Amino acid sequence: MAITIRKATENDSAFLAQMILQSSRAEKVECIFNLIFLTNDTKVLLENIEKLTKTNAKNHCHYSNFLVAESDGKLVGSLCSYEPRISTKQVFVDALMEIGCDSGVNERLEVLYECDFELNNRTLMFDYMEELEGFVDMGVLKALTQKSLLTARLKGYRIAQTIVEIGSLETLLFYRKLGFVKVKEQECELYKEKFGRAGLVLLAIEF
Repeated sequence: MAITIRKATENDSAFLAQMILQSSRAEKVECIFNLIFLTNDTKVLLENIEKLTKTNAKNHCHYSNFLVAESDGKLVGSLCSYEPRISTKQVFVDALMEIGCDSGVNERLEVLYECDFELNNRTLMFDYMEELEGFVDMGVLKALTQKSLLTARLKGYRIAQTIVEIGSLETLLFYRKLGFVKVKEQECELYKEKFGRAGLVLLAIEF
C-alpha cells in the first residue's frame, strides 16, 4: 500500500475534525470537546471542530499545523505539530470565541489546564496522531511521524513532545516504539472525575 504524506489544506478540514475528535475521545465516552461545546451530539461536535480548524486565530487545531496521509487518493491519517509559543492557550480561547463560544469556555477549560505541563517553547508539540479504522498497522502513523520529524529538524528543532492520557495504552506503546520517553506524569482528580482517566503523561524524543 503506497502512502503519500502532504501538508493539509483547508479542504481537508472535515477529515481533520474527524481525526481530532477520534484522538480526543481515545476510546472514552466524553472528551474535552464535549465540555467545550456543551453537547454529546457527534454531528455538532464535528461541525464545531471543523470551524476551529479554519479560524483566523492560528490555534493548535488549525489545518496549517497538520500533515495528512493519503492512500489511493483517500485520506487515511493525520498528525498535528505546532509550536507552543505560537499556538498558546490564549490563541485557543480566541479561536473558540471566534466561532461563537460563550465566555464561560475559559472556566470549562480549567479541567484541562489544571492537569497541564509547563511546556518548553523551544520544543515542537505533536498531537492528533490518528489513522482511519482499517488502516491500522499499515505504516500510516510511522510515515506521518518520520515526515514531521524531518520537517521539524529542517526548522531547527531537536526535541518533540506529546501529551497522552494515563491509560491510553495503545497510544503510549506506539510513541514508545518511535523512541519517545516519559518526561513527567500528572495525576488530577478533576480530570479523572470528568473523563475517567487519572491524568496526563508528557513524552519527548530527541532527534
